[in-house]
Amino acid sequence: MKVTDSIDSLKGIGEKTKLLFYKIGIYQLNDLLHYYPRDYEIYKEPSPLKDIDTDRPVAVIGLIEKELQIKTIGRLKLITTTIKVDDEKIKITWFNMPYLKNSLKSGMKFVFYGKINEKKKMKTMDHPQIFTREEYQKKMFSMQPVYSLTAGLTNNVVIKAIKQVLNQYEIYQEYLPERIRTKHQLAEYNFAIQTIHVPLNEEELILARKRLVFDEFFLFILNLQKMKEACEKLKSPFHLKYVDETIQLERALPYQLTAAQKRVWNEIQKDFDSSKVMSRLIQGDVGSGKTILAIMALIRVVKNGFQGSLMVPTEVLARQHYESMTKMFNDYNLQIKVILLTGSLTLKEKREAYQKIKSQDVDIIVGTHALIQEKVEYANLALVITDEQHRFGVRQREIFAQKGKMPHILVMSATPIPRTLAIILYGDLDISIVDEVPAERLPIKNCVVNTEYRPTAYRFIQKEVEKNRQVYIICPLVEESEGLDAENVIDYTKKLKNLLPSAINIEYLHGRMKGKEKNEIMERFLKNEIQILVSTTVIEVGINVPNASVILIENAERFGLAQLHQLRGRVGRGAHQSFCILIDSSSKKGITKRLEILNQSNDGFFIANEDLKLRGPGDLFGKRQSGILEFKIADIYQDASILQLAAEEVNQILQDDPNLETEENRQIKEQIEKLKNLEQINL
Repeated sequence: MKVTDSIDSLKGIGEKTKLLFYKIGIYQLNDLLHYYPRDYEIYKEPSPLKDIDTDRPVAVIGLIEKELQIKTIGRLKLITTTIKVDDEKIKITWFNMPYLKNSLKSGMKFVFYGKINEKKKMKTMDHPQIFTREEYQKKMFSMQPVYSLTAGLTNNVVIKAIKQVLNQYEIYQEYLPERIRTKHQLAEYNFAIQTIHVPLNEEELILARKRLVFDEFFLFILNLQKMKEACEKLKSPFHLKYVDETIQLERALPYQLTAAQKRVWNEIQKDFDSSKVMSRLIQGDVGSGKTILAIMALIRVVKNGFQGSLMVPTEVLARQHYESMTKMFNDYNLQIKVILLTGSLTLKEKREAYQKIKSQDVDIIVGTHALIQEKVEYANLALVITDEQHRFGVRQREIFAQKGKMPHILVMSATPIPRTLAIILYGDLDISIVDEVPAERLPIKNCVVNTEYRPTAYRFIQKEVEKNRQVYIICPLVEESEGLDAENVIDYTKKLKNLLPSAINIEYLHGRMKGKEKNEIMERFLKNEIQILVSTTVIEVGINVPNASVILIENAERFGLAQLHQLRGRVGRGAHQSFCILIDSSSKKGITKRLEILNQSNDGFFIANEDLKLRGPGDLFGKRQSGILEFKIADIYQDASILQLAAEEVNQILQDDPNLETEENRQIKEQIEKLKNLEQINL
């Protein structure tokens, strides 16, 4: 069995199941082997209630105190009972399992495995697994992988498929030199792949994960360094002389540039003055003024007779940039033509846009991924600006660069990453930091509260909407999920519609919606046709709504601090005072303390550094920062020490053998080529 074989080469995977695997990005057996579990069920020894202080599922031995009750709500059947553990009672609820009434009787003892929560001062367990003591004894200390799924695909189907491959696949060749593995105590690659899916214990799992994390960072950084070397040798074909229009615009603006903005603008100017191709990242919090620097760079390019482009993650944001740029150029009498290019344009509109771009009838092209489609031909592209680095990988930037004669690259990011890590992760870019926020911008007021505060929060939200303000509410889930006790956007929207006046328009938004539907919802929110938007983290990058004054984040304990700060950046963009309400559903002291960091500061770089201090390599089930460079298994905060080790090894290898020509390094070179062909390197 070869890792390049199709997923449907496995027994039991027919056409329907194959398409479900396709939905989660699994086409070949290699994809399946690198589809790592998102978590593990760890069946530990049953614990006394007084010793339990965790967000993870636990086992308790409970005596059923009363007969099971069945209640029907729509299509849902709720089965409830109460069990006694030690001297405390726990309310148990199962969903759509009425047959349990026949086997679970009052006075019987079982092991119940699930997550313990507290609701209205009563301990609860939702949908726990049930075992006799003998059954649990056999299962004890085993680890069951839990995978991210799509509707129709079960965890068991994924487990069976992976076990089939693990039993028969062609062994991967070890490529890491023995000295690196020994020095950093890294497991053999095939052992790591086997163990990450079928760990015997936590110790082996930690070893396997460390190896795979190291690999992901090592190959990523090595590729970046090789790209940087190639880029540094390139001479820019564009001579961009100084133009008066940028200084005229700066003087005419209704505000003064901050010292940080002026410093970064000087760094961009120096890049333009040099003979090299610019590859620069501008890192700065939301509202720090990165966009005006991008516009000034575009003006210098256009006034030298060349084209510039700005690529952003969403159509709504592209339209906002297009409209604000067009207005600015008209207001300040700058003769610059801007065009919008997005996927939703009609074929006729696209053809017209392509023609104008090719013949240089337009100066600045603003759009989404449509800007790098094959049909787009640029007449004289000298500057490429991408907004939000972590949504556009290195490979997309490379494709974009190939559209011109080696254009300058400028990347803008509001993702707060500590400088020590940013230097490694953005290894192909020079870094500029805008670390000041304009004085006139009001700081966001924050509060961390528990679930009992919700009624007060809803009253406050209603008052803000009555002042003609708008609100974001963030939930971690799209819909109700078995085994995950967290708020979901669909049910939450229904609940709010019942609680708040009907005059308030409440809608939801999530990543599973079609692009057209998402754009329509965001456009309506932008126009204030929707007052409250209940959303997943899909709005983390998206639109600028100056009228939004409140963001309420449910189950805040489930997110990393840097991501919470990113989400908070959706508000505080207008003249009104803005508020961020973080609801901590865990009631755990350690988590509340972590969230309090957001209460103390609105500075993304301070928060990123604090997040780094709080996370350790042993925090196997820590809060991943979704969206940040999206590695398959590695997390830049949790695994910061491994990231630094990988960077050191890459630097040493390239210093000693820049072309990877020695026997041991040739295997690294071969591995990079293999993974590029299999598209396994995260670029």
